[in-house]
Amino acid sequence: MVEARQQSGYHRLVRDVGGLEPTPPSHHYTDRFGNTVWRLLTPEGPLRVHYDALADVPPEGDPVKPGLAKVPVAELPDDVLIYTLPSRYCHIDQFIDEAWDRFGAIRGGWEQAQAVCSHVHQSLRYEASSDAFTAAHTAYQSGSGVCRDFAHTAVAFCRALNLPARYVSGYLPDIDFTPTPGPMDFHAWTEVYLEGGWYAFDPRHDQHRTGRVLSAYGRDAVDVSFATFYGGTQMRGMKVWADQVDDNAVL
Repeated sequence: MVEARQQSGYHRLVRDVGGLEPTPPSHHYTDRFGNTVWRLLTPEGPLRVHYDALADVPPEGDPVKPGLAKVPVAELPDDVLIYTLPSRYCHIDQFIDEAWDRFGAIRGGWEQAQAVCSHVHQSLRYEASSDAFTAAHTAYQSGSGVCRDFAHTAVAFCRALNLPARYVSGYLPDIDFTPTPGPMDFHAWTEVYLEGGWYAFDPRHDQHRTGRVLSAYGRDAVDVSFATFYGGTQMRGMKVWADQVDDNAVL
C-alpha cells in the first residue's frame, strides 16, 4: 500500500509510475477506506517493489482552525462512527480516565485535539523502540516510539474524548522544516473529525506542515500497513524519499 491517492485534501497527483521486478501475477483493488492496494503472488526469490510520483501541494500547508467545534456524537455521519471505536492498536478504555482528567475541561474541538497532539508530542521520545506488536498504551507508558506510535497514541486519546480520529500514512518532505537526522521513512499522522470535516494533527512534530501526500488512512496501522505478507518473507531493504521539486521534474 504505497500508491498516493489521486487527490486528497493535501495534494493533487500529477503523475506516477510503479511496478514489480520480476512481474508476478498482480492486480490493484480499492479497500473499504478507499485506499489503493497492490495484491500479488510472489515467486520464490528476490522481489523489488518500486513507486515514484509527482504531486502538487498547496504552499500554505495544513489548515489551522482555532475555534472549530466538536461534533456531538448524535450528529456524526454514519461513516465516521467507526473512528470513535477501539481498534487493534488503539485500546481507548486504557486512556479514558486520563483523557477526561487531562483534557475534559478544554472548550472547543480544535483546542482539545491540539492539546492532545501537543501532550503526545511532549510525552514520547522519538526512538525506534517499538515493533509491529506495540499498541498505543504500551508506547505511551514506555515514553518512546516512532511516528506510528505517536499517531496511535493521539488517536486513542481523541477517541476516548469522543473525538473521531483516524490513522493516516503518506509522504512528508522537509519543506520549510529542518530535516530530521537519519533516513526518511513513510510518515504517520492523525486526522480528527471536527465541524466541517477532517483535519490533520501531527503529534510527531506538533507542527502544521506543508507538502503532505496521502497514501492511505484507516482505523490504525493494521488498515494502512505499507506491506502485509502471508508466508515466509524477509525484508532486505527499503528506501523512501519525498523531495520538493520544480514543475518540470521528470519521473
